[in-house]
Amino acid sequence: MVSEEELKNYLQAARIHTAAEEVALGVVKEGAGVLSAADAIEKEIVEAGGKTAFPVNISFDSEAAHNTPVANDQRVFAKEVVKVDIGVHVEGCIIDAGFTIDLSGENGKLVEATEQALKDALSVMRAGVKARDVGAVIEKTIRSKGFKPVENLTGHLLEPYNLHAGIEVPNVAKGGEHVFEEGEVFAVEPFASTGAGFVADGPAPAEIFSIIALKNVRMQRSREFLHEVFEERQLLPFAKRWFAGEKMIDFTLRDLARQGVLHDYPILIDESKGLVSQSESTVIIEKDSVKVLV
Repeated sequence: MVSEEELKNYLQAARIHTAAEEVALGVVKEGAGVLSAADAIEKEIVEAGGKTAFPVNISFDSEAAHNTPVANDQRVFAKEVVKVDIGVHVEGCIIDAGFTIDLSGENGKLVEATEQALKDALSVMRAGVKARDVGAVIEKTIRSKGFKPVENLTGHLLEPYNLHAGIEVPNVAKGGEHVFEEGEVFAVEPFASTGAGFVADGPAPAEIFSIIALKNVRMQRSREFLHEVFEERQLLPFAKRWFAGEKMIDFTLRDLARQGVLHDYPILIDESKGLVSQSESTVIIEKDSVKVLV
């Protein structure tokens, strides 16, 4: 169950997330810089009194997730299908929500498919319902719109300082044996595709990382970096660009990854390069419905 103090933190994080979304809607536009957009969104989170639960994801066209700008990124938005995924936490209580902006002006139905799938999913969620049954609703809605649900991406249980806490909400009528319980917090995130409906790791080096566990590591700088990040973020993901001024950051990240201390998050891309849309909300499970936080 969510404690009274945790609920207070979730509601504060939700308000901050809403403010960050408003910033995103103003800065994600054709011709604007991708890095400046991410910086503006993350700045709003901090200035509003929250912390980033993960680096802002700004993913394009066939990319479903895990694209975040690199340091000195020179890209600008073009006529693309843009997914914006924002994470905010207050004292570890995480709000994870995202949406799709169709800068192409040609893929409104794809965007509407995930928006409707999310609404339909939330309408059936409550204590006692199986996660698989929610996945069936998501799949039915997306397929009825003429698209494919992305089968190997899921919603997920949220716990304090734990973005993916082990229980999934599928986007299809498979798996998902968990029965929702009152007080659980979930991110629900339908993805729709014009292509394969499955994603795979892209070829570009990952820009997002998280600590798997604290371990003794040999290199002094790697050890110091590990403890600095853990003290600030625990196991929550971080972006390499946040440490652009750090000497030997590439070496440090490689060293920690080689020792099994870091998990990396490659960009996830539709296997047949189809366009992908996303809609995501964070909710608290209640007896007869859900409390939609964002």
